[in-house]
Amino acid sequence: MKKHVAGFVFVLVMLGLCVPPVFAQVASGTVKGVVKDVQGNPIADAVVVYANQDTGQRYTLKTNKKGEYFSLGVGPGKYTVSLYKTADDAKANKDMFHVNGFQVALDENTLDFDMKKEQEKQAQGQGLTPEQLKQRQEALEKQKKEASTVKTLNEKLVAANTSMKAGDFDAAIATLTEATQIDATRDIIWAQLADAYRGSALKQTDRAEKTKRLDEAVTDYQKALDIKQKSMETKKTPDDNKQLAAYYNNLGEAAGKAGKVDDAVKAYTQAAQINPEGTAGYYYNAGAVLTNAGKIDDAIAAFDKSIAADPTKADAYYQKGVNMIGKATLQGSKTVAPPGTAEAFQKYLELQPNGPYADVAKQMLETIGASVETTYGSKKKTPAKK
Repeated sequence: MKKHVAGFVFVLVMLGLCVPPVFAQVASGTVKGVVKDVQGNPIADAVVVYANQDTGQRYTLKTNKKGEYFSLGVGPGKYTVSLYKTADDAKANKDMFHVNGFQVALDENTLDFDMKKEQEKQAQGQGLTPEQLKQRQEALEKQKKEASTVKTLNEKLVAANTSMKAGDFDAAIATLTEATQIDATRDIIWAQLADAYRGSALKQTDRAEKTKRLDEAVTDYQKALDIKQKSMETKKTPDDNKQLAAYYNNLGEAAGKAGKVDDAVKAYTQAAQINPEGTAGYYYNAGAVLTNAGKIDDAIAAFDKSIAADPTKADAYYQKGVNMIGKATLQGSKTVAPPGTAEAFQKYLELQPNGPYADVAKQMLETIGASVETTYGSKKKTPAKK
C-alpha cells in the first residue's frame, strides 16, 4: 500500500514538471490606415510616425502602393501621429499633416489620412465658400500638373544636351521635338531645338539639306524670341535681357550661315542693344558675317564698333586689318594699304604677340612695308651693332 501511494505522488510531481510555463502577455494594439492626396489618390511610400505623448516611444511606418500602412505591437496610450510625404521629409520633420492625442487601445485602431477631406475641413474653418474651395483645388491641381510637366521637360533637355555633346544632333532634334509637343510655350525648348538644327546643319554634305536645317534653326530661334519677349511683358528677371540677347546672337549665326547676311547683322545689332555688356562680341560676329559676304566697308565698320566697346579685343583689330588689306592697291611693285591698316595689325601684335594670327599679321605688315611694333605707336628698336 505504501508503494502505491509513493508511486502516485511521484506521478503528480512529474505531471507538475511537465506543465508548460505561462508567460505574461504584453498589452499592445494594432494600428492601420490609408493615406490619400488631395486628388483622392493613394500616396505610396509615405511615412506615418506614431509618437507616444507620455513615453516618447516612436513607431515609424511606411505606406504601400495602395497607400496603406499597418503595424502590430503598438503600446496603448495617446499619440501624436504625423504624416510625411517622403522619408526625407520625415528626417527633416516636414510633415504634411498631423493628429494630436490619437488614442491607441488594445484592439484594432484605424486612422486614415484623406488630404482632400482635410483640405475641405480647413477651408470650412476659414469660411471659404464651395466655389472658393473649388478654385483652390483647381489651383493645386494646376500646380501639380505644372510640376510634372517641368520635370518631364527637364529630363528631355538633359537627354538632348547629352546627345548634342556626343554629336548626335538628330537624336537631340527628335527628343526636343517631342518636348515642343508636350508644351510649345517654353522658349528654352525652342532655343535648344534651334541649337540642334544649327549644329546638325554643319554636318550635312548635301547643300539643300544644310540650308533646310539652317532655315529651321532660324524659325525656331524666332519662336523662342517671340515667347521670351511676350513673357517679359508681364514678368521680368535680371537675366532676361542676357537670355534674349543670346537668342538673337544665335539667330544671327544661323542666318549668317544660311547666307541671310542682312538678317544676321540685324540680329547681332539687336543683341547689342539689348545687352550692352556683350556689344564687342556681337559686333565682332557681325563683322565676321560681313567679311565672309565680301562686304568690306561694312565689316570694317562692325569691327570698329567691336573695338570701341572693348579696346582690348585683339581679334577685332586683326580682322579689321585683313579687310583693309582687301582695299590695298598696287603702285608699281609696292602694295599700298589704306591708312590705319598697319596700326590694326600692330595693335593685334601688341595685345597678342604670340596669338594664332601673329605670324600672318607680321607677314601682312611686311607686305605693305610696315614695321612690327612691340607697343602700339612705338616702333621696335633694332639693337645697335657692336
